[in-house]
Amino acid sequence: MADFTNGFWDLYIVVLTILGIVGCAILLYSQSTVRGKPGETTGHVWDEDLSELNTPMPRWWMWLFYITIVFAIVYLVLYPGLGSFAGKLGWKSSAQYQAEVKAAEAEYDPLFAKYQKQDLKVVAADPKAHAIGERLFLTYCAQCHGSDARGNKGFPDLTDKDWLFGGTPEVIKETILHGRNGMMPPMGATLGSEKDIENVAHYVRSLSDSTSDPIKTVLGKSKFSACMACHGADGKGSQTIGAPNLTDKVWLFGGSVETIMETIRKGRQATMPAFAEFLGDAKAHVLAAYVWSLSNDVNQPATAVQKTNSAAQ
Repeated sequence: MADFTNGFWDLYIVVLTILGIVGCAILLYSQSTVRGKPGETTGHVWDEDLSELNTPMPRWWMWLFYITIVFAIVYLVLYPGLGSFAGKLGWKSSAQYQAEVKAAEAEYDPLFAKYQKQDLKVVAADPKAHAIGERLFLTYCAQCHGSDARGNKGFPDLTDKDWLFGGTPEVIKETILHGRNGMMPPMGATLGSEKDIENVAHYVRSLSDSTSDPIKTVLGKSKFSACMACHGADGKGSQTIGAPNLTDKVWLFGGSVETIMETIRKGRQATMPAFAEFLGDAKAHVLAAYVWSLSNDVNQPATAVQKTNSAAQ
């Protein structure tokens, strides 16, 4: 990128911009001096009797373009646009962004600070906090988990109670703030042949009472020992390391024999980005409460919310 920030490119942009404006002005001037005679044609004829008249462009149309050229010149003098020239007004998009952020923080920080002091389950039951959390979710989380929070292939469904790292409000908040890195190592070479991989895939399906070949299931059970370090002997996984529970019918990448074989053979890797620096603790607090509410009944904490509101009054 350093090649695009040296002095040459700065000059290149200035010259190209000025030449473009001057070129437009010259073209307009050359066309404004053209005067056609009534009935005069350009010599182009179509379908034997369709002739193109040599009619000059309307004067109002020409002046409209002259105005745009003047506007462009005034704009480039006042605002940045000519390379590194900052413009006479010294305006910067970054400065405007920071000003808008500060104005928003001054308006909304007290509201988030109020919710930050409350228990996450209490916040989840607050209708106003729920609405705020929903907007935060649609802005920052829906791209991966979907607007309905039901996820996509490789992105967890947040509306069920199946959690890789745990589904308590505190753990969800930790996930939002610091992110998660999930990794299933490729086990193809460890298990051996394709037949062994297929047998293990059938055994994994049997753990959740899914349709599987009984003979291949028996053969795959002994080979599953290579997977016990993460998923456990019973296949129920470990939330400590984010190893999925294989005994339910919740599949992050798909539960067909072919998909499970692909997972065993090639492994899987998924990342949940950290939002601590971007959202901050207070907004993450409200967002975590909303995410928790998607798979839990929030009616129970409503009494606590009412007591909190009554005390505040």
